[in-house]
Amino acid sequence: MLDTMTEKEKFGELFSEDLEIGDIVEWTTWNSSEDNWDHNYGVLMSICNEVRTNHIVSISKVMPINEPHIELEFFTMSLRKVTKEAQAF
Repeated sequence: MLDTMTEKEKFGELFSEDLEIGDIVEWTTWNSSEDNWDHNYGVLMSICNEVRTNHIVSISKVMPINEPHIELEFFTMSLRKVTKEAQAF
């Protein structure tokens, strides 16, 4: 019976398939003094699967572009890849 079971994908792993190390990514943080969401940007440094609260989840490490330059960890699914939009000339 165990031979027929397949391994499930890790939580957030599907989101990591569209990301590559070195990509510019975006995430938001709530700014309570202005009552809106701030957009933050950084460079994707690594993606790995880790055990968190007894579950395997996809974790990404990002180096923020703005200060402070301290590597941050995120659930991969909370990041969005920044894409260059087509420019009309």
